Amino acid sequence: MASKNHAPSRRALIAGAGLGLGSRLLAGEPKLIGGEYWVKKGSVPLYVFRKRMEAPKSVLFLVHGSSISSRPSFDLTVPGHGEYSLMNTFAQYGFDVWTMDHENYGRSGRTDGNSDIASGVEDLKAAMDLVVKETGREKIHFFGESSGGLRAGAYAMAQPNRVDRLVLGAFTYKGENSPTLKERAKQLDFYRTHNMRLRDIAMIRSISTRDKPGTSDPAVVDYLAGLELKFGDQVPTGTYLDMTANLPVVDPAKVLAPVLLVRGEYDGIATVDDLSDFFKGLPNGDRQFAILPGMAHSLVLGVNRQRFWHVMHAFLTQ
Repeated sequence: MASKNHAPSRRALIAGAGLGLGSRLLAGEPKLIGGEYWVKKGSVPLYVFRKRMEAPKSVLFLVHGSSISSRPSFDLTVPGHGEYSLMNTFAQYGFDVWTMDHENYGRSGRTDGNSDIASGVEDLKAAMDLVVKETGREKIHFFGESSGGLRAGAYAMAQPNRVDRLVLGAFTYKGENSPTLKERAKQLDFYRTHNMRLRDIAMIRSISTRDKPGTSDPAVVDYLAGLELKFGDQVPTGTYLDMTANLPVVDPAKVLAPVLLVRGEYDGIATVDDLSDFFKGLPNGDRQFAILPGMAHSLVLGVNRQRFWHVMHAFLTQ
């Protein structure tokens, strides 16, 4: 059971977080309110972060993937390169935006586990106790990218009463004919026998170049890598093991919430056929499948990320 250590370690006004946002703040528009929190999953401390404007309309939880922790993924500010913070963007849209570092990632506690998808679901359960208490909302929206989508989808199966609308980006269902997973499976024996893997700057760069170079800005990716590598050059193997040996981990028939599937045109993590099979199995008629041109695996870091913001915002507010 997750303990309920809900006291925030800091509440601060986050001013100037992003070039475009900073100029608007200087013009006198309302500031973003940021908060850091800690929750416990058993004895494991988990870091949770929040951004919002005054009187937000809805609550949105962002779930990170296999190689990058929460704030470099979703709250990235790169001087001179425009807005990359998904948290800033959706807070300005009127959402109370939350995220967390999963076990063995970022600021969260380190264990001997491999932080697989099932572990991530338990992390989300612990965080949701906090979110419900702080916001008074029993159901909230979720977005997960890559293995974060697997975590979010598995959580939606486990606690359907907590999920309002669900956005799954860079998702994979069975992984059939995926060039990314075919290449990754060459290391399957390593993932089975090791709980951590190397995550250096070359690996981080490969996230944005392996499918279609030019769909992300290399300078932005290098800046992100500099922030992320402060947490070390090792990350857990659990999600890689699940994606190469244990798919499917999300059963569409058990995902009851409205769902938006979003795929970059060039994403190699899943084929259109694989995602179409998942889409057809969803029981809720309120569902959408969007393929975004000029984008690859990372929707959040893409040069065309505004297209992703548009489809996600439209889905969450309809």
